Amino acid sequence: MRLLVVEDDCQLSERLRARLEQEGYAVDVATDGINGAHLGASEPYDAAVLDLGLPGKPGLEVLKDWRLAGSRLPVLILTARDGWAERVEGLQAGADDYLGKPFHVEELLARLQALLRRTAATPAVELRAGPWRLDEARQCLIGADAREQTLTATEFRLLRYLMRHPGEVLSKTQLYEHIYDYGAEHDSNVIEVYVRRLRSLIGATHIETRRGQGYLFHP
Repeated sequence: MRLLVVEDDCQLSERLRARLEQEGYAVDVATDGINGAHLGASEPYDAAVLDLGLPGKPGLEVLKDWRLAGSRLPVLILTARDGWAERVEGLQAGADDYLGKPFHVEELLARLQALLRRTAATPAVELRAGPWRLDEARQCLIGADAREQTLTATEFRLLRYLMRHPGEVLSKTQLYEHIYDYGAEHDSNVIEVYVRRLRSLIGATHIETRRGQGYLFHP
């Protein structure tokens, strides 16, 4: 899952980036409203964390522009603890949730996970492939016999995205865009390599290749 963090406090944004990447997300950061608005409008993110007090362009204007353009990007806004009027404006402008500053990163993670579940093709808390269950907190697979199978960071991101979009044909481009951040470099056949690895773990029947189209996940 690929996230956009728009926050002008560089220490906070880098702290969020590090923690979100630790949790298995690909993360892009913008430190002003102009760049944040551009990235949110042009890149295929799964969710955005948007501060309202931004230089260049206020966060509320960024959000309104996204919604006017028809974007359904899930947005969690950050506001001052006593900024109830901002929270109301943000929700009325199309925000999906809000969090007051200062906040605990654990709460932000929980709210993001809930937001992603609500907006995913499959909102189930547990993601499964046959007897395997994906443990998102520990980033591993757990079998019916409680046996654990470790995953690399990229394997985890790819499998989670496939599991959250069952029955959808996902092109290689879509998969690249949702498991890597903006500046990441990768080989042209990297998706094929990781799909082959995942098939060896969960069984080939769960990931179908649609020639010339992409991949289809069957739970």
